[in-house]
Formats: sequence, C-alpha cells, structure tokens
Amino acid sequence: MADDPMLKFVACGQQYPAKREAELRAEDFREIADRYAVPDAEAQAGRCSQCGVPYCSVHCPLHNHIPDWLRLTAEGRLREAYELSNSTSTMPEICGRICPQDRLCEGNCVIEFSGHGAVTIGSVEKFITDKAWDEGWVEPVRIGPARGQSVGVIGAGPAGLSAAEYLREMGYDVHIYDRHDRAGGLLTYGIPGFKLEKHIVMRRVARLEEAGIVFHTSFEIGRDASLDELRAKHDTILIATGVYKARGIKAPGVGASGVVEALDYLTASNRKSFGDTVPAFEDGSLNALGKNVVVIGGGDTAMDCVRTAIRQGAASVKCLYRRDRANMPGSQREVANAEEEGVEFVWLSGPEAFDSEGEGGGTVTGVRASKMRLGAPDASGRRAPEVDPGGAFQLPADLVIKALGFEAEDLPRMFGAEGLGVTRWGTLRTDGKSMMTSVEGVFAAGDIVRGASLVVWAIRDGRDVAAHMHAWMRAKAKVAA
Repeated sequence: MADDPMLKFVACGQQYPAKREAELRAEDFREIADRYAVPDAEAQAGRCSQCGVPYCSVHCPLHNHIPDWLRLTAEGRLREAYELSNSTSTMPEICGRICPQDRLCEGNCVIEFSGHGAVTIGSVEKFITDKAWDEGWVEPVRIGPARGQSVGVIGAGPAGLSAAEYLREMGYDVHIYDRHDRAGGLLTYGIPGFKLEKHIVMRRVARLEEAGIVFHTSFEIGRDASLDELRAKHDTILIATGVYKARGIKAPGVGASGVVEALDYLTASNRKSFGDTVPAFEDGSLNALGKNVVVIGGGDTAMDCVRTAIRQGAASVKCLYRRDRANMPGSQREVANAEEEGVEFVWLSGPEAFDSEGEGGGTVTGVRASKMRLGAPDASGRRAPEVDPGGAFQLPADLVIKALGFEAEDLPRMFGAEGLGVTRWGTLRTDGKSMMTSVEGVFAAGDIVRGASLVVWAIRDGRDVAAHMHAWMRAKAKVAA
C-alpha cells in the first residue's frame, strides 16, 4: 500500500489550476486558468478515495468512469486515462471546462463530504483530453461498414454533434443542418471564450468533417427545406435544435433601445472573437464599452453576460436577481469569478420598469426595481420571491441585458410540420422509450425535448438517441429486405 498512488486526500490538499489575476484576465477572452502540469494532475487525481460507491459517476449524466480514469492518471497512464474518459463522452475536454462540477460529480465526491475538499475532477478531465490532443492520441472517428442509409440531423449543437458521431461510427451517412454559419450551437455562439475557447469546439467539428459528416450551415428548416422534404432525402431525422426563444419581461419601457436579449449580446461578442464584422457591435448597440450595464437573471447565461461586459470595458456591471445567493441557479464558482472581476450583485431584487429618454420608445437610462423577499415554497419546492413593500430603488443603466432563460420555438409552424406533437411548454413530445416524436422516423433529443438544460445532458441524449435511431433503421432495413 505504501506505493499506492491513491488515497492521498489527507496529505495532499485540493488544488485547482491557478487562475490568472482578475485584473489581467478581465482584459481578454482567454480561459482564466491554464491546465495542470503533469505532476500536479497526477497528484490531484491521486486524492481520489476509490470509494465503493462512486457517487461522482452516479451523478454524472454520462456516468463517466471517473474513479478509474483518476487512478490511471495518478499512475501516469495518461493515454489510457484519456481513452477511458473518451469511451463514454464525445466531448470530455468541453465537459471538463463547462460542466457545473460543483453541482454534479465534485459536489457528490465522498471526500468532499468528509471535509477534505472534492477531487478536482473537471480539471483533470480537461487535462487528460488536452494532453491527448497535444500528443496525437485523439484518433479519427472509426467509421463502420457502410449501411446505405442516411440520417439528417437538424441542429449542430452538442446533442446533434454527439449523435452524429455515434451514427457515423455505425456506418450511416450523416448530414447536419444548422441555421448558423458555424457548427457548435451554443458551444460556439452562446458560451464566451473565457469559459470555452473557440478552437476547442472547432477542432471537434473538424474531426467530424474529416469523418465524412456533411455540414449544411446557414440552412434553415422551413426556409431552405421543409421537414417533409428532409424526410424524403434521409432514412431518418433527428431534431436537436435546442431552445432559443428568450423568456420575456412584462414591464413598462421594456421595448426601449438598449434593452437587449442575452443571446444576441453573447453571439455578437463571440462573433467578434472570430474576427467577424458585427454591425450591432460596431455601432455600440451590443457593446458594453463605457456603459453602465445591468444584467437581469441569476443563471449561467447571466454570469456569461456580466463577465463579458467587464471584458468589453463597461463602466459598471450589476447583476439584478430576485432570489438570494443561496437560491440562484447559476454556478457558485461563476459568481465568485464574476465578483473577483468587479461585478456587483444586487440580490433579492426584481425589475419593475425601464426608464428611457428620447423619441419612439427612447433609449434606456435606468432600471426601476423593487427589493424582494422569499415567501412560501412554490410548486418546485423553492421559496417564491415576493415584493418587499417600501423597497423601491433605481439603477442607472445604458445597457440592460435580459438573461431570464430560454424556451422552445414553435417548431411545428417553423418546420411546416403540424403533425409534430409538443408539450404545454412547447418542447417536442417524444416516446419515453424510443425518443421518437409523433412523426414516424423523426427523433428528437437535447434541450428541445427536456427544456433548457446542461451541455452534458445534451451529450447524453445524443448518445442515447443514436442507439434508438440505429435500432429503428436496422428494423426498417430488415423489413425492406
């Protein structure tokens, strides 16, 4: 046991990769921390207790073999660690960067419960996969024998990309259709570079292109082809569009110039990072430079917005959230990063109206808000916020960003497919066992089924739906024979 590299959590403390100083990292969109040096990664992986019931794996949507690849890392068997990590995930280095590990694997680590600090699972996952890319261990997609059947995937986000990779491995011809000019969905345009640098996503896309997956970008279903037309071209269809419709605010003055949607704001910023010309950024509409910025919301998208505004050179950045810190849906790590970078959080506060000056709705000048308090639990069990009488106040604002979450678009209407069944939330209704929609041969996965959720769940759904589509097409081929 003396030579066992594991069980070091008592002698070796928890240590994440060092973050750059807040003042420096707020000047660019690079990731805020580098990855481990090899000895540090091995030491941190060696803190794993190899517990009998690995709650980290249980609480990972992909059920990654976390204790096993931690042991391999601690033993210096980095290529084997990568291969095991890669066996259950199509994007381990992306999950290592953007998964909320504090709510999933690390938050359920046994040594975290014992007070020794969780194993830094996400940082090790990022390390071993980045190492694999550096060393050339990431192999091309292994394409199975050609089956003579094709799949059309609508949406090039994590669910669509994940399913496409598995289906290509099974030997199917795969075509991906996406409305944007680059693949990746929210990985590309919704998540800022300081959390996920864009070359990380683009190299995954390039690997799929090299495998013969055909990408049809700037392609809108309903404009460039109807769903039925795509069905006629392919043996089966997967809808993995995600949810992009922003939740609104009903308040006086919400239509004023300078009150913008979070995704519009983040997309403009990410396009600038690619070097694109973005008129709405150039004219200042979606640029926080020199402005007093107020972001409304408490989720991870709100955190992305406030931290982006800091990097764009905002005069001040405030986050207005109707619950308290303990009850916010966003990652506590992201809140801490934002505070370090100069963001001010205004807890237990909600917008009442937006002040503006000028003609035709005017330009926003401020946010009128009310203090809130937490009342009785709602249907979900969370204490519902209610207005605290006498707590009105006003915040100056030149740019207000609404980050209240996303809902499903009206896909049956957009796709010209009235037969597509939807739930009362507008998400696609699917069979719980097969993941097929109400239209024969059309499957759905990711946020368009489960609602706005995590990237890791989209990857899991992509893996699952690929297996169901494979079974359906095999049965279809047998009938045809």
